[in-house]
Amino acid sequence: MRAEEREALARRVLELSPAPATEVMILERDTALTRFTHNSIHQNVGEYDLSVRIRAIDGKRQGVISCNALDDAGLRRAAERALEIARLSPEDHEMVPLGSGGVYTPPSDPYVEATARADARRRAELANAIFAQMERHRQWAAGFVTTASNSVTLVNSAGLSASFDATDSGINVKASAVDSTGFAEAYAHDQRTLDGAALGLRSAEKASRSAGPRSVDVGDWTVIMEPPAFGEFLSYLAPHFGAQAYVDGSSFLSEGLGRTYVGENVTIRDDYRHPLVRGMPFDYEGQPTQPLELIERGVAKHVVTDAYYAKRLGVRNTGHALPAPNAAGPRPRCLLLEPGMKTPQQLIAETKRGLLITRLWYIRPVDQRQTIVTGMTRDGTFLIEDGRIVGGVRNMRFNQSIIGALRNCEVANDLVRTCGYGYETVVPTVKIEAFHFSSGTDF
Repeated sequence: MRAEEREALARRVLELSPAPATEVMILERDTALTRFTHNSIHQNVGEYDLSVRIRAIDGKRQGVISCNALDDAGLRRAAERALEIARLSPEDHEMVPLGSGGVYTPPSDPYVEATARADARRRAELANAIFAQMERHRQWAAGFVTTASNSVTLVNSAGLSASFDATDSGINVKASAVDSTGFAEAYAHDQRTLDGAALGLRSAEKASRSAGPRSVDVGDWTVIMEPPAFGEFLSYLAPHFGAQAYVDGSSFLSEGLGRTYVGENVTIRDDYRHPLVRGMPFDYEGQPTQPLELIERGVAKHVVTDAYYAKRLGVRNTGHALPAPNAAGPRPRCLLLEPGMKTPQQLIAETKRGLLITRLWYIRPVDQRQTIVTGMTRDGTFLIEDGRIVGGVRNMRFNQSIIGALRNCEVANDLVRTCGYGYETVVPTVKIEAFHFSSGTDF
């Protein structure tokens, strides 16, 4: 459905709504996923969904309902039900009125027709290129190839009208050898840039080089985290940059903005315009999203806000609202760590003894305020001695403060977009001193 058609649908809902004030969100999603294991495709799924989310507002009360009905009768029933829910809900005395939006600056080329039209045959071609590399290395692979298009339209009774369309694609591949594994991934708005052979080769080589993994002592290590590992590690900072966490005291930033928290070589931004991000230029209240430097050269500069927290803090609205009502408050959408000057190869060459980490998994917070998390290494951990990778290492569990790691780190010049369940980051390879491992494994 084109943006104009979604906007027309949303305006039709406004006309049918009996509420004094109404917000309509149209969410359209067309996703496809090809899964594989043991060098064979075993699942190919596609899902299309067009949903209408109606938020009815009556004074300081609100009710929300979602439906897939597109006929007038179904939409009218849903709108009436949203108002019924609102009138049964307690008053929210701090609820802000609907906004009328603003001027948006869209990113460059977020929607690529070749991605939106990619079919199962194209995904199978990428998977087969991976399988060829696995067979060449006498390994087997598991993972997925995905393509998707996503659209959002927001219209409300205060005059707001905003739409955004984007595409995305990705490959995630794990190579398995006799006693070792390797990993590679790539994400792109244009699926034509994905290279299944290159990713298959990268994961296979990691599995080969980590064969016969050895155990090493636990304790503090110099580690070099590649983007898939560091991106997930950094993602656990995202809630800290939200105004709600800042106000309620659960963020490390609650000690105050304008303070130095990490090394001066660390700058963290949220920027939907970045070529690797190409994100939505407005938030779920329809307000323009502002690119922000959250940490600039080690100094905390901003937290992200929505209409409510902008008013409460007496600052500008940065346009980072989630769909209202929600319990999480505003959030940055994609943390971006500014790159440094050295190559990843230079970081390795300058390491006397350390560990190269491909990927992490099962990260969980231990101490939210202190940003301490725990987790495991996975799918390619290597010992570095005298600037060279000398072999694979058995996986290890870590307990580490993210802020502590950023106080003593060196940042490479590569920059990669990495994604997972519920997060998206753009990060380089990062070298961290005194990274703490608490226990080892036998695999």
